[in-house]
Amino acid sequence: MIRFLRTFVLALALSAAGAARAETPPAPFEAKATAAFLVDAETGTVLYEKAADRPFAPAAMAKMMTMAIVFEALKAGRIHLSDTFPVSEHAWRTGGAPSGSATMFAAVKSQIAVSDLVRGAIVQAGNDACLILAEGIAGSEEAFVRLMNDKARALGMAGSVFTNVTGFEDPAQKVTARDMAKLALHLIETYPDYYRIYSEPDFTWNKIYQRNRNPLLGMAIGADGLSTGSTAASGFSLTGSVVRGGHRAVVVVSGLASDAERAAEARRLIEWGFSAYERVRLYEAGEPLGEVRVFGGAEGRVAVATRVPVDLLLMKGLRDQVRARIVYRGPVEAPVAKGQEIGVVRVTVGDAPNQEQAVYALADRPLGTMTQRALDGVGELLLGWW
Repeated sequence: MIRFLRTFVLALALSAAGAARAETPPAPFEAKATAAFLVDAETGTVLYEKAADRPFAPAAMAKMMTMAIVFEALKAGRIHLSDTFPVSEHAWRTGGAPSGSATMFAAVKSQIAVSDLVRGAIVQAGNDACLILAEGIAGSEEAFVRLMNDKARALGMAGSVFTNVTGFEDPAQKVTARDMAKLALHLIETYPDYYRIYSEPDFTWNKIYQRNRNPLLGMAIGADGLSTGSTAASGFSLTGSVVRGGHRAVVVVSGLASDAERAAEARRLIEWGFSAYERVRLYEAGEPLGEVRVFGGAEGRVAVATRVPVDLLLMKGLRDQVRARIVYRGPVEAPVAKGQEIGVVRVTVGDAPNQEQAVYALADRPLGTMTQRALDGVGELLLGWW
């Protein structure tokens, strides 16, 4: 039997449900940043992008990938927060007090617990902390950087290359806004226990108190972490995460002229994103979406549903552009078992694909009688498949 790709459009009540609001689409966001990216963590919906794949120097934001490797080693049990690593003269001179760069002021030839080094790297952006961790885990910074680039490839960060663990300027070291958002989501979703350290407001080491360098944390906007950076060539950049009403958005901006402009631009983009979009539930999990034809069954149709809710993050004013359709390869041959995967529901907004979820049979459809199967066969020969 030849099976063809079948599709039918589902009726949606979104327009009627939203008619009373009669919302108009928001004004477009105009970014000052040379590169910007805003993504909803839950649905993966890109809320805004500008030059999101244009490479720029990450500066201290490279430490996010450094921490990804550290968190991975902690989660796998290869190292522990209570372990101590030695402070080499290289780490001290290159990233410590003599370097004049961001540092946790680790004392040369001392031993420091991993828990303190992680806070020194995250809260204080300490270059010495990153170097000590790299040497303790991989034996050298060079070996550790290889792990960083392997992880970048594994995460699909196609536009990013790392050459050191600190973010020190190097023409070969580059990232993109889209890649940094991927990395941020990886840290948040894969290592939630360790990610919480990014929200700590301050850390004191060697009797030196330093505040977290992330300006979003003090704005009372729901920010809970990540990193900043700046270079003469790429300007001021930031990767941040904000949670409101149980929903998270990740923002990346780069190419700003100052620390103050960076903070203001990131906040402005976040505020726009949370106000410009609405969350719409199309279907509940298990809610019948429609019926598909069954060939040779005791009954000729079976209802289908998704196993998870179908939610949209939709720009306000676009409800009338939402379309959903069930797509399956048919005819679906009996017998059909309850819970059997039948096809997918595809959701579009205007002409743009939004998401796709598998649909499953809501009931058993046993094989029909010889007469029923013969009639279905005749119908297929004479009329095609419905």
